Amino acid sequence: MVKFNIEGLHIWFGEVQAINNVRMDIQTREILSVIGPANSGKTTFLRMLNRLNELQAHFRMEGTVSFDKKNIRDMDLELLRKKVGMVFAMPMPLPLSIYDNVAYGARMHNIREKKKLDGLVEGALRQAYIWDEVKDRLSLSAFKLSGGQQQRLCIARTLAVGPEVILFDEPCSGLDPISTAKVEETMLKLKEQYAIVLVTNNVKQAARVGDRTAFFLSGELIEIDKTDKIFTAPKDKRTEDYISGKFG
Repeated sequence: MVKFNIEGLHIWFGEVQAINNVRMDIQTREILSVIGPANSGKTTFLRMLNRLNELQAHFRMEGTVSFDKKNIRDMDLELLRKKVGMVFAMPMPLPLSIYDNVAYGARMHNIREKKKLDGLVEGALRQAYIWDEVKDRLSLSAFKLSGGQQQRLCIARTLAVGPEVILFDEPCSGLDPISTAKVEETMLKLKEQYAIVLVTNNVKQAARVGDRTAFFLSGELIEIDKTDKIFTAPKDKRTEDYISGKFG
């Protein structure tokens, strides 16, 4: 099922064009890996999906981005960002307890009953595969967790508000290999229920977890296909050159 449909997308920041005529669909129950060198438009593309680019000066956009067949520019911004959550490159826990980090979004949406909050917190921590590691210390500061645990806590905080799509912007860039493996395992489990878009500079990670992979270069979508095809038989030589390490 298609969650996002993108048609003729162009994005500028002032005179600089960051995205040029991108067209694609994003489907539920899949991980779409987005790869490309620095300044290729990957993060701009990702931030467009929940309208974070609009926070930047001199942003301008042409084209259509539809979520469940609704133009995202016509949607209530709070509702869009509830449905399309985002996990950033560096873990960003709030200066609160583990419990309150996860409950924060639910409380912002006027869920106050403790029994309901308890269930939401436990459910989100279980989905993020961190419940067993923190269940006996929920009252401790989130800053007491390791970097990898903090990132999975941020995933749980995103899940607690009931999204349908999860955007990951280099979620493992600051993590060690063991923590990276746990985050990847979490993403693979989450795709059973959500649409996931993963921006990564790690082509091996894209190959490991992506159902489909999109290759961006200089703001253009060069190609998008099933991940095994992108990595074994890409249609465009620029894709092959990037994957093989000839540039980027």
